[in-house]
Amino acid sequence: MSKLNVTQKLIKAHLLEGDMMTPGKEIGIKIDQALLQDATGTLVQLELEAMGLKKAQTEVAVQYVDHNLLQTDFKNADDHKFLLSAARKFGLWFSRPGNGVSHPVHMERFGKPGKTLVGSDSHTPAAGSLGMLAIGTGGLDVAAAIAGQPYYVKMPQVMGVKLTGELPDWVSAKDVILEMLRRYDVKGGVGKIIEYYGPGVDTLSAMDRHVIANMGAELGATTTVFPSDKETKKFLKAQQREEDWVELLPDEGCEYDLNDEINLSELIPLIALPTSPGNVVAIEEVAGKKISQAVFGSSANPGLRDFWIAGAIVKDKSINPDVSLDVNPTSRQIIQNMIDNRAFANLIKAGARFHQSGCMGCIGMGQAPASGTISLRTMPRNFPDRSGTKDDQVHLVSPETAAASALTGEITDPRDLEKIFDMKYPKYEAPEIEIINEDMLVPPAENGEEVKLEKGPNIKSLPTIEPLANEIDVPVLLKMGDNISTDEILKAGAEVLPFRSNLPEISKFAFTVVDETFYDRAMEAKEKEGGHIVVAKDNYAQGSSREHAAIAPKYLGQHAVIANSYARIAWQNLVNFGILPLEFIDEADYDKIEQGDTVSFKNLREDVENRNNIKVLVKKKDAENVEFETKHTLSDRQINVLLKGGIINEFKYRLKKERVQEEV
Repeated sequence: MSKLNVTQKLIKAHLLEGDMMTPGKEIGIKIDQALLQDATGTLVQLELEAMGLKKAQTEVAVQYVDHNLLQTDFKNADDHKFLLSAARKFGLWFSRPGNGVSHPVHMERFGKPGKTLVGSDSHTPAAGSLGMLAIGTGGLDVAAAIAGQPYYVKMPQVMGVKLTGELPDWVSAKDVILEMLRRYDVKGGVGKIIEYYGPGVDTLSAMDRHVIANMGAELGATTTVFPSDKETKKFLKAQQREEDWVELLPDEGCEYDLNDEINLSELIPLIALPTSPGNVVAIEEVAGKKISQAVFGSSANPGLRDFWIAGAIVKDKSINPDVSLDVNPTSRQIIQNMIDNRAFANLIKAGARFHQSGCMGCIGMGQAPASGTISLRTMPRNFPDRSGTKDDQVHLVSPETAAASALTGEITDPRDLEKIFDMKYPKYEAPEIEIINEDMLVPPAENGEEVKLEKGPNIKSLPTIEPLANEIDVPVLLKMGDNISTDEILKAGAEVLPFRSNLPEISKFAFTVVDETFYDRAMEAKEKEGGHIVVAKDNYAQGSSREHAAIAPKYLGQHAVIANSYARIAWQNLVNFGILPLEFIDEADYDKIEQGDTVSFKNLREDVENRNNIKVLVKKKDAENVEFETKHTLSDRQINVLLKGGIINEFKYRLKKERVQEEV
């Protein structure tokens, strides 16, 4: 282990438990920083309350408010007050509503090369652009890390992607990650850390790397890692934090578990078609289709360059009258710099509509597109209905493609602007020093023990979760297919997310994208039969780290999921909330179980604890019963957590044990 890649160096410096050289085995790592956003952070703060935490144990922890900014009634405003009081009580920084999207703001103000970060948002890996080991995970894992516990994850394989060449005109960093998605789809990164290296990396700015690292989440990757080099130093200098820079490079001759290569010079403009980030084709294959909307911003294209290039393309022109051009500036700081470099004026003059600094349309908080029309977005996801419009047609593109198409009114290869408008590709020059804005960052309180949590009527404390039952006899309420996303399990949007701190209410939206009758059927099954299970195929619960997609079904009585495979974060979230994630041993058994069947488990606790294959008796209404075996792949630690009914119960048990020992 003398020659290490960057990923191995980061893990080695933080390894507390396990063997980093054995992919698939659980490791525990020390966490330096934590990141929360408000759609998931409210639950994390309630979890910290349930744990009895006194003060954050990480070097830095930040509570951002970037998702639920629309204040159509009291709910979101009450949550903002609650989050501020919780940040003060538990010793976190607080990024006020409208300050900006968590990931770029964290990169600007807090990210440090060589550090570890966990965040209750699936796009936390964006910080890998700075040479950090940054992992998105469920809120309970983040709460545990803030409380000083290691973060546990199965050691991924490290895929080295060598970059050569240089991006041609009209092609940008978004096209790099779209190329990766074209090659690997939304499951290709599962169980892997993607590390980029090679001479092509030197041609990418830190914010270009942010774009690529951010959407590594769409590959299903555990995280993405870049080196910390001269470009990283240049970025931190522009942020007036040059003292935070340390060099972190792969050793010459180091090896990777898997390998790939991209020649940046050969890339072309790409587009992800509905309704998956992995449905990627060349722009030229779909050029000419009419659009009604183009949206700039989000954590996937948050940099000053991304807004500047859009402004430069539309400068002194008018947006097509059939198109709404929407701009989500990613931070207050970005807005000030956009004003300084004229990007703001160029976009406004062309007809752009400016919105708050935050996630906004990316999470379905406003800017829903017109029905039956195409929306081009520089955002990371286009799962069904995520935009807020049923049967939406969201396409994911680069800022260049979005700006070009906004001018023409149809999907346009940005390279065609050279002949349409006799336009040369605008060349961006980053400022050596950016205008810095920290006015909306509230530092941690010196002593938060006396702070009282401010809970409005929509904020409900978490219920107690019972330990795993030994015998279960419940119905199969849903049978689903491949790649079911967390947006389908617990939808996003302005209607739903205001209830994120009210479990009884938000549970009413569980699985409604899949089946609008689910809630009523689940409540009936919970009352009459003690709960239910659901069944799926591959990559169950891909997408957001939203742990409401686990705790809401748990509240509705979900005991287990049986699937071929799981997305990493969702698999962890299920365990954390006491739901057993079972896997088909023989994938053909998927066809033996149907929605409406009843399943019976016996000696479940013993079988889980001893790693026995778990028998499932399927009782049919109009046919003979069938039986097959399933398995789980939990670590010893996870088994212990699951048997107790989840990580909150485990943490309470550990704290009680420690206090007894202290008294003795």
